[in-house]
Amino acid sequence: MGLLDGKVAVVTGAASGIGRAAASLLASEGAAVVVVDVAEGPGEEAAAELKGRFVRADVADPAAWDAVVDTAEGELGGLDLAYLNAGVTTGEADIARLTDAQYRRIMGPNVDGVVFGLRAVVPAMSRRGGGAVVATASLAGLIAFDADPIYTLTKHAVVGLVRALAPQLQAQGITVNAVCPGIVDTPLVGDEAKRLLHQAQFPLIAPRQIAQAVLACMTGSVTGEAFVCQAGREPVPYRFPRVPGPRLAGAEGRLPPAGMAGADQVPGRPPAVS
Repeated sequence: MGLLDGKVAVVTGAASGIGRAAASLLASEGAAVVVVDVAEGPGEEAAAELKGRFVRADVADPAAWDAVVDTAEGELGGLDLAYLNAGVTTGEADIARLTDAQYRRIMGPNVDGVVFGLRAVVPAMSRRGGGAVVATASLAGLIAFDADPIYTLTKHAVVGLVRALAPQLQAQGITVNAVCPGIVDTPLVGDEAKRLLHQAQFPLIAPRQIAQAVLACMTGSVTGEAFVCQAGREPVPYRFPRVPGPRLAGAEGRLPPAGMAGADQVPGRPPAVS
C-alpha cells in the first residue's frame, strides 16, 4: 500500500530534474501521474517508465491546461494532486542588458504557468472533494538573489501567490504550499557552475530530496507555507516576520499599547501563514 494509492497527480516539467524525481516518487507511492513537459521525447519516456500519461504542453499557454486536466479526468478518473514545477532562469544579472525575449521567456513558465495551472487544477480538485497543490519557488523567492533579479522576481511571485491563496483554497479542502530549494543538481545548473561549486565544497541538493519535500506537502495538512530546502537538512517552513501596522490615536489622542489588536498587527492575517 502506497501513501497515494488511488490518487491522480499532475507534474509539470516532469521530463527531467526535480520534476522527474517528483513524478517518480509519486508513482512509487501509488499515484497515477500525468507527465507534463515541452520536451516530447524525454516526457514520453518518463510517462512510459511510470506507467502514466504524457501531455506535451507549454504551461504558459492557458489553452494547454485543458488537455492536462482532460487527461487526468478523462483517462485516469480525476485529479487530486498537482506539482507546478516547470521553470527557467534568465542568467542575466544586469537589468540594463535584459532583453524583451529573456523577460517574456521566464515570465511564461515561472509565473504564468503557476497561475494558469492553479486556475485549471483547482476546479478539478474541488470536483474530487479536495486535493493538494505544490509549486516550486526557490530560496530566491525568500531572499534578494542578485545574480538573477528577474528569476528572483518570479519566485517571490510564486511564494506570494501561494500564501495569498491558502485561506480560500483551504475552505475547498485544498492545500497549497511552495518548496524553496537552494541549488539543486539539475540541468538548470550549468556544468561550469557545478564545477565551481564542487571546488568550493558547496553541496548541491539531490532532486529526490526536493521530491520528498513535495510528497510531505501533499500528504500533510499544512497550507500556505514556503518550505526551505537545503542540502542535508529537513525542510522547514520559512517564518515571515509580521508587518508593522499603523499606530492608531486613541479617543483623546493617545497611542494604544503596542500589544493591542490593530496597533502593531495586520488585521485579518490568516494563522496558516505566520
